[in-house]
Amino acid sequence: MAGTATTVGVLVVTATLAVGFLTAGAAASTAARASGAADAAALAAADTASGLVPGEPCDQAAAVAGRVGASVSACRLDGLVATVEVSIAFGAWDARARARAGPPPG
Repeated sequence: MAGTATTVGVLVVTATLAVGFLTAGAAASTAARASGAADAAALAAADTASGLVPGEPCDQAAAVAGRVGASVSACRLDGLVATVEVSIAFGAWDARARARAGPPPG
């Protein structure tokens, strides 16, 4: 009887840890995806602001972010420097990331 209870306890703890690690891994993956989306969106906005790409900078940022399932929460231009914040839903939470892009200081 004691061996059965110990075995069940070990299995429950192992399953709980496995679910926790899988959830943490998925959250880290979503955060990395949000970071990449923010980088790409900021570059798209900066390229559009500099005239390399036609259109509205923040619209281009939203289009690029949307391709990976992210939405632009904030988009700001300061001359040719674009700052973009994106979010990706992860369960009940959002993974958020912010990036800046523009010409080198100079």
